[in-house]
Amino acid sequence: MVPPSAAAPPEIVLASVRQPGDSECSDVHIADGVVSRISPAGDRPAGPTVRDFDGCYAIPGLWDEHVHMTQWALATQRLDLSLAESARDAVELLRPHLAGAESDTTLVGVGFRDAVWNDSPTLEMLDAVTRRQPTALLSHDLHCVWLNSAAAERYGLSLDADGLLREDAAFAVTRELDQLPDPLVDGWVADAARNAASRGIVGIVDFEMAWNRDAWIRREAAGFDSMRVDVGVYAEHLGRAAGLGLRTGQTFPGSALLRVGPMKVLIDGSLNTRTAFCVDPYPHGGKGVLTVSETELLALLERAREAGFVPAVHAIGDAANKVALNAFERAGIPGRIEHAQFVREQDLPRFAELNVTASVQPLHALDDRDAAEANWAGHTDRAFPLRSLLEAGAILALGSDAPVAPLDPWAAMSAATTRSRQDGREPWHPEQSITRTEALAASARGRKRIRVGDPADIAILDGHPLAVPDDVFAGMPVAATVVGGRFTYNG
Repeated sequence: MVPPSAAAPPEIVLASVRQPGDSECSDVHIADGVVSRISPAGDRPAGPTVRDFDGCYAIPGLWDEHVHMTQWALATQRLDLSLAESARDAVELLRPHLAGAESDTTLVGVGFRDAVWNDSPTLEMLDAVTRRQPTALLSHDLHCVWLNSAAAERYGLSLDADGLLREDAAFAVTRELDQLPDPLVDGWVADAARNAASRGIVGIVDFEMAWNRDAWIRREAAGFDSMRVDVGVYAEHLGRAAGLGLRTGQTFPGSALLRVGPMKVLIDGSLNTRTAFCVDPYPHGGKGVLTVSETELLALLERAREAGFVPAVHAIGDAANKVALNAFERAGIPGRIEHAQFVREQDLPRFAELNVTASVQPLHALDDRDAAEANWAGHTDRAFPLRSLLEAGAILALGSDAPVAPLDPWAAMSAATTRSRQDGREPWHPEQSITRTEALAASARGRKRIRVGDPADIAILDGHPLAVPDDVFAGMPVAATVVGGRFTYNG
């Protein structure tokens, strides 16, 4: 059953709005969740609900194409370690939180970036501060967890001297940490979704690393109504999904907001954890890890094709992107590459040739610039090549990878257009910046204007998105968000 809160009013008018490029205001008429008419401002029939926006700007609603929604919601409740400049800083940030911690629960911190620290994490260092309080610290990229001995004992794990778990071992611990009561987590997810709606978000692709269908059905039944959700399916769950008759793009029965998303498969790691599979070696040696071979990936893509799923392949390193593109070419199936963080010049045209979307998180460019330069100084021109991808004909889809970066499309678009945080540092590879018009389209599934017949998924802004200064664009004030003709945010 569709929750009553998700039902749109039969008719509504967004009055006195203007679309970027228009000199005059217009009224956007919405009926049954669809844009039914766009008329000159003031041409309003009697009867419908009218909200006058007095010249605010209206744009197609924004999507975040890569989110881990439960992880993002949990991160808002956990200790933030993102400001730690060293391993020693990170453990010192724990001290104020240890006195009130309970030994039957695990203290969880998030967001550390050990790739740019001038010291190294050790088990001894963490144990010296935390003692018998189980403690788990999650790296900002989610590919690494730093545990103390008490936490290792709790979860039945053995640790090396650094106390670090990486990739699959880290993911397994993260899943254990997520075992909290459903009503508690669902409440945090609802809060996070309302905050996202206040930033103009109308939909997300959720790649939570779990069988996520049942959680979203439960949430909508309980009243979740803030945004559309494309619910991703991981490769290990593909047989279960196919057995239920699920296919990418299929609307969940009785749902107003939920659809089946892509099939996700990870084939390499991350830059911070030094496991992204790269052409050039890291300074410490090695080229990262390829967790799924090209032959194995080809078999997964063929299974996805047979089951009616669009594949979404996690590939960060340039060598991993080559493997992913090779597999897409051999399978003869379109899809997505998630991250496409490093791409060799000769592989850029292959995205368009193979109909593979580059699903990119622009804030990662700024988060990872120091680590990239530390690893490959003078050879980072292939990092986040957004301009080159567009010029090669690729389709861009922007997102955050929250909680790796905040679930805020304006921060992502600002990073894509300025290659800077507006913090005084020089832009990083500004030759790869894209325009605001391109960034907006890449955040709205290609939609550039609101048109009659479109789903009434709309963001109303308090500023001209193509004209405001860069710092205003990065924190763009949103007046309202509409999903299917229903206000999900009405500031």
